[in-house]
Amino acid sequence: MSDKRIETVPVAEVVCFGMIIPALVLVVDDFPQHNTGMSVRESGEFVFDDAAIVACLLQQWSVRSALIGTTLGDDATGRRMVDRLRELGVLGEVRLSADITTPFEVDISDPTGARTYFWERKPEVLATLDTADLSLLDGARLLYVDWYDGEHILRPVEKAIEQGIPVFLNLEYGHQDPDILRRYTRGVSICQVVTDAAQREEHPETVARTVLETGVETVLVTMAGDGCFAMRGDEALRVWSPKVTVVDGCAAGATFSAGFAYGYLNGWSLEEAARFAVAAASLKCTVLGPRAFPVDDIGKLASGLQVEHL
Repeated sequence: MSDKRIETVPVAEVVCFGMIIPALVLVVDDFPQHNTGMSVRESGEFVFDDAAIVACLLQQWSVRSALIGTTLGDDATGRRMVDRLRELGVLGEVRLSADITTPFEVDISDPTGARTYFWERKPEVLATLDTADLSLLDGARLLYVDWYDGEHILRPVEKAIEQGIPVFLNLEYGHQDPDILRRYTRGVSICQVVTDAAQREEHPETVARTVLETGVETVLVTMAGDGCFAMRGDEALRVWSPKVTVVDGCAAGATFSAGFAYGYLNGWSLEEAARFAVAAASLKCTVLGPRAFPVDDIGKLASGLQVEHL
């Protein structure tokens, strides 16, 4: 009798759900006047959007991560994205289709730390999320979703809630719309929002309390170069960013999400996880594109950050 081996698919600790898009990141010294040009200081192609970035970063920090994403075109660009995800060991099969052209994104970063982006988010590509297999969620410890992907995220969120899996939602400035806030936060455990001046400036504690009122357990308010405000129940704290030389601000928000998720999965306190998230995002800003700095390096920077308990 032959010896048959049954191959099992590893269970993911974190499942990230969302759009997959290749992004060309350009670093410039300044923006040119209209109808003129500007030299590029650095450039590189990376796997974006936020769900893909979070999955890639966590995988590099030895967290078993899976990505359930949009279908890519069966073209050279789409295949490059597949190869990169496999290289990193991210779980999940990326679907390719000859009927789709792989979308693209261009991000331009300047010395202020800001980034201007141009992205292609075709409805027919986003709609492929609705046919994505959700079985990778089985046994997971956390689901990450981004509100940019619209109502397509509600299906995996509902499944995660049914299975008792905590949900991490990146809502960015969506909290300003009461309907979006109500519908997207239902059953969510962790919600990340922004208040920086470029995207809607508000008092972080006011925003955090508004989101907490929806039933969310933990609210993270990112404030670009000013750090973050974190709140869970009666616990509230502010973490200041360290001073760093900024090269590229792209993916700083997703790196913050990945950093907090890392702490959360390791059972860290709110302060420890927030410190790590701010440190990871700050270090990321010193290089081009997403970068998973060594955990020890992030932890060393995190331990020296200024924190105020409120």
